[in-house]
Order: sequence, then C-alpha cells, then structure tokens
Amino acid sequence: MTSIKSLDRNRNAIEYLGLLTIGSAGVAALILGIREIRWLEDWELNTYDQMLRIRPSEPVDKRLLIVGIDGKDRQNYSNPLSDDLINKLLEKIQSHKPRIIGLNILRPQQKNLASGQNIENLITACTHRTKTKEEIPPPPNFPEVNIGFNDLLPDADRTIRRSLLTSKIDLSETSENQCKAEYSFATLLAIDYLKEEGIDYEVEPFQVGEILLPGLTVNSGGYKNLDSRGHQILLNYRHLDRRLDKFVQTVSLSDILENGVKPSIIQDRLVIIGITDRNQDNSVYTPYTNSEEPQYSTASVYIHAQIASQLISTALDHRPLIGYLPEQLEVIWIWLWAAMGAFFGWRLRNPIILSVCGSIVFAALVGICYLAFLQAIWIPIIPPALALVISSAGMMTYINYQVQQQTKLIILQVAKQKEAIEQLDLLLKENSAVQDIAQQEDKSKQPKISKQQEKSGQEDELLDKPHSQISPAYSRSFSSPPSLLSQRYEIKRILGQGGFGCTYLAKDTQRPGNPTCVVKQLMPARRDTRFLQVARRLFDAEAEILETVGKHPQIPELLAYFEENQEFYLVEEYIRGQSLETELSTSNRMWNEISVIEMLIEILEILNFIHKHRVIHRDIKPSNIIRNKLDRRLVLIDFGAVKKMQPLDAEQTELATVAIGTRGYTPPEQFAGHPRLASDIYAVGMIGIQALTGIFPQELTLDRDTGNIFWRQNVQVSDELAMILDKMICYHFSERYQSAAEVLKDLKSIA
Repeated sequence: MTSIKSLDRNRNAIEYLGLLTIGSAGVAALILGIREIRWLEDWELNTYDQMLRIRPSEPVDKRLLIVGIDGKDRQNYSNPLSDDLINKLLEKIQSHKPRIIGLNILRPQQKNLASGQNIENLITACTHRTKTKEEIPPPPNFPEVNIGFNDLLPDADRTIRRSLLTSKIDLSETSENQCKAEYSFATLLAIDYLKEEGIDYEVEPFQVGEILLPGLTVNSGGYKNLDSRGHQILLNYRHLDRRLDKFVQTVSLSDILENGVKPSIIQDRLVIIGITDRNQDNSVYTPYTNSEEPQYSTASVYIHAQIASQLISTALDHRPLIGYLPEQLEVIWIWLWAAMGAFFGWRLRNPIILSVCGSIVFAALVGICYLAFLQAIWIPIIPPALALVISSAGMMTYINYQVQQQTKLIILQVAKQKEAIEQLDLLLKENSAVQDIAQQEDKSKQPKISKQQEKSGQEDELLDKPHSQISPAYSRSFSSPPSLLSQRYEIKRILGQGGFGCTYLAKDTQRPGNPTCVVKQLMPARRDTRFLQVARRLFDAEAEILETVGKHPQIPELLAYFEENQEFYLVEEYIRGQSLETELSTSNRMWNEISVIEMLIEILEILNFIHKHRVIHRDIKPSNIIRNKLDRRLVLIDFGAVKKMQPLDAEQTELATVAIGTRGYTPPEQFAGHPRLASDIYAVGMIGIQALTGIFPQELTLDRDTGNIFWRQNVQVSDELAMILDKMICYHFSERYQSAAEVLKDLKSIA
C-alpha cells in the first residue's frame, strides 16, 4: 500500500497570500475601528495643519483690502466706536468707489449705523445664539439680504479649519431681534463681489458660476462623526511666509480718516472693516498661529477675509478647493498600506532591516500624501502609517514565532535522524558479524597482512570509488524501470543510478501541465522488519527536514515522499541547468578571486539558512551544486543523511560511518562518523580552492604532521582570501569557522 504526502509550493504560496490578506485586513479593520471612535482625529488634524503650513506661499490677494481697527485706533477714538465715527469711515471709503464693503464690527448699540447712506453694496454681520454664547443682533436699519452671520466653526482644539457658508435657521422659533441670516458674512461678500463679474450662484447644490462646492459630511477627510449641519467646506488658507495677516493688504482706521490712503487702493475692491487688535477681538486659532505662536491668536476679520478670498479665487482663478477621498477609497488606501507592511514583515523579518525599510516606505507615504495635498487632495497619513507599522511588526513577530517553532521541530527531527542513523549503523554491524565469521576462514588460507595495512587498503578502496559507489548495495538490475510510480509519477528516463538506487526524470500526471520533476529511489540495505522500521524513521525525519529547507529559493523543493514495495522515494523540484562540476572542469582555466568570492558567498548564504535549522548537508561537492538556467543562481541539491539506509558491503562494516561523503570534500570527522556544521564549511572551502587552483582536492598535497592541505604554492592569491580558506579547511573542526555566518562576515569584508 502506497502512502504519499504531497508538498506543493503553490499551496504554500496560497497559504501565505491568505495570511497576508487576512492579517492586513484585520489590521485595517482595527485602524478603522480606532478611527471611528475619534482616537486618531487629533493626530490627523495636526498632520493636516502641518501640511498647510509647509505649502508654498501665495501672492497677496489684491482684490481685497482690510481696514483694521487696532489698539492705537481704540486709544485715539472712543471705545466702543460710535455710529457717527463709523458712518464717517463709510463715507470716506464710499467716496473711493469700492465694489463691496463688509462691516464686521459688532456693538451693542447700532441704531444710527449707516443712517442716510447708500447701503446697497454694504454687508454687515450678526451672531447666532449658541449654547455657549448669546446672539448679537444685526443693525436695525439693514435689510436681511445685506446681513450675514459671522459665526465660525472651531474644532475641539479651537482651531478654525472649516468654513460655514450657509446655516439653516428655523424662523418659526426666532424673535424679531434675533439673527436670522442664512448666509455667512464672508459668503455674502463673495457672492455680491462675483455678481459684478457676471457670476451667479446656486444653493442646491451650492455652486458659484460653474464651480461646485460640495459640502462636508460626517466622515470627511480626517473628521469622524462631524457635526456637518449647514453647508461646510474646508478652509483653503492663503498665506505669505506663514503669516495670515500678510495675505491681504491692510490699512488702519486712522489711515482712512486722515486721508492717508490712495483712492486706487480702495477702488473696485472688496473692503472689509473689522477689529485687528487680538486683545479686543474675539480672536481664534488657526493651523498657523496655533503651532507657530501658541500664545497668540488671529483676529476673526482675517478668517472672514480668507473665506471670501477662497470663494472669489475659486470662481475667478479656479483655485482648487481642498478635497478628500471617498470613504470607500480611504478604506482601500489604509488596507493597501497594511498589506504592504505585512508583506515587508513577512519578507524581511529582521527588526533592524525592517525598521530601515519601514522608514523609507513611511517617507514615501508622506511624500505621496504631501504631493496630493499640493494638488488640494487631503489623503490621510496617520491611519495608513499605523497600519504599516502594526502589520509589519505583527507579521514579523508571527513569522519569527513560526520559524522558531519550525526550528524546534526540525531540531527534533534532526535528533530523530541522528538516533536512526546510529541504530542503522548497529544493525549493519550486527548483520556483518555473521559474514565476518565466514570470511575469517577464507582469510586464514590467504597470506596475512597487518591490521593497519588492511584498514588502509579498505579506506583507499572506499575513497577511490565515485560518489555513487561510496555506499554500495547488493547488485540489482535497472534494465526496466517502472513506468508509473505511486499511480502519479510517469518515469521518462534515468538520470543516474548506483548502489543506493536510481534517480529518474519524471512527469507529475496529477498536476496541471504535467510538470517535470526528479524522483529519487532509495533502496534499504536490508528488508527485515527491524531494519525497515529504523530506515522508515530516518526517511520520514529526513523528508520533514527537506520539506522545510526546500522552502529556500536555492534548494530544490521537496514535492512529495512515499514508500512503495519496501523502497523509499523522494520527489523533488527539477532544476534545469549545469552543475558546478561542469563549470570547473570545462573552464580550462583558474577562476579569479572575485568570481571565487562571489561563488563562496552564494553557497554560504544557502548554507547559513540550513545551518540555522541545525541541518548538516553532509555531501557538498561541485556535482551537487547546479547553476539554475533561469536566474543563474546556484542551487544546492542532494542532501546526504537519507543515504544512511543504503546497503554496505561486509568488508566496509568497520568503516560503516563513512557511507556519506566524497573524497577530497569530506573532512576527517565526517569520515569518522561525526559530521558537524563545520564539516559543510570544509567542503565549501575545498570547492573554493579547486576553483582557484584548477586542481581536484584529492590531488592536493597533505601535511602529514598537521593534516592540513598544501595549496597556496599552486596559485597567486591575496593573503586575506587565503587565510579565510585555510581556516575553512583546517584538519581539526574546532579550528575551523563554526558557522557559515562567520565566514560570510569575513568574505564580505574583502569582497
């Protein structure tokens, strides 16, 4: 009965994609929930203010003029200003033919204001009653069409960011003396000014000329659960060097009364009269004064002038209104950055690298939002930034936790692997004991040789054999390979065969497109129950290890493993390309140092990955390194531990532990049956020396005193690289590099 376990990389990719999608969606939902309860609103509005402040300055609006009443005027004239004084001021201004006059001076007594004067182009103001303030009625002798409310809309931090253009008033609940204005003071000024330009307005929907002014909703921009009654828009401030009092020309009351102003400054302009003294006016905070000069505020007359200027320049100059993303797009925007953070957390995993890359991505986010803001589009920064940070940190933490758990499982599998190998060695030695007795009789009839000569002969015989024969098996014919394995893998041809079994090129008939794969057949040395049980444990442990390390892009993926007819099979990804052995043998020249260092670094990067999981390759050599035809990267193949189940000749029981390895690339401790991480480093070092010298490792001279290899005399090489290679191939493993990371550090320092 065949038992098969499929290990599909596409399935893993889909699982990771699902993890990224679900994780990022969860983070986005969390951010949106926090945003909905307004925990992020202050941060978002402060960021909005900062973007307003760093925008380029705009020229002075020459359509407007402010006649300011400052502290000096209050000292020179009565306080509050009398109707007679204001009437005199109006006469002076009217004599210079302004287009519109706006009077924004609220006083308790205004019975004689503008008495006997032309008030067709004169707009005055009143204040609505609210929960926190009493109303201020308009002057009694002005028609309602010339009266606008001057109420402003401060946010919770008392900063003005919005303009209230219209306000719906229930006239049934108002008395005769109450402020009944539906249009704001600044809106009326702009409307009347634009009428002279032949530009009319509409209320439903609100627009001036052809320009539509959409109102704010409860969740516009960074606002959440906003009181959006009336028609509100975002106030697109105009500033000059971050000064709001410089965006428009200002003269004083005294300048007008004392004829200190040229008529051309007033003619055909919108003139707004108001108090500019911060100490006397009910001044407010703006995104500019609130941060740059928190101890100061801005006189409200400048805010009304800003609103009027915005409406006029929007209609005449097509100066854009500040817009914002629809709610659905904001959700997608936040989710995209959460997904990006999750992706980086999944791919990078290192906190330092993730922090650096995260900073770069955050800078890109800020840059995108600022460039959009320069085009008058408010795109949120804080929610996607938080989504980026939380999702990347969360994904990195989760992946690292999974890797830790996976590493623990692999370490457990490695322990099982080691135990199975030891048991196999014992079983092989037990099996050979019977054969030894029979052979002793034959040997007694032959000329005797010393034990040392016998052992030396065995070792030489073993090491002189090619890799496929290092672990010999009982003879078996492979003339007719099976046509279909596990009812799935269609055998096309034999790639190689030896004592351990065969390697086939096959097609997977159960996957779309019938992709090509490699099927490795591993025949156990014996078929008795005890041996098969141990061999099966070793096979399963090795397969679990290969499944994990095969996730590295430069290690063939283990697609499946199964047992059939008491033989074991590994199904692996097929790597198209040529082996490093072919490159070394066909180059007909020695490699230069740069090429050798690049090769060593690439192999050691792979080795560093498997060593982190405490996995030893055990059989690194040029023929087990393939240069992928698709991307030209080196791929490490043919892990060796599973070959321990292959058969041994009775003559080799004394050297049973050397069944895995290739002469020239295998260090002494591995031949002694005690492979270590440093054993793989030895093999990589020998490959580097072979590339530099063009000489096969087994042909190099051995120092019989130290056991080290003589090789420097065969090539000119820098001392730095030579010292690294010497340390990699020290005879005693304790004198070698103990990790691939250590070698990489030294190699990269000279690269």
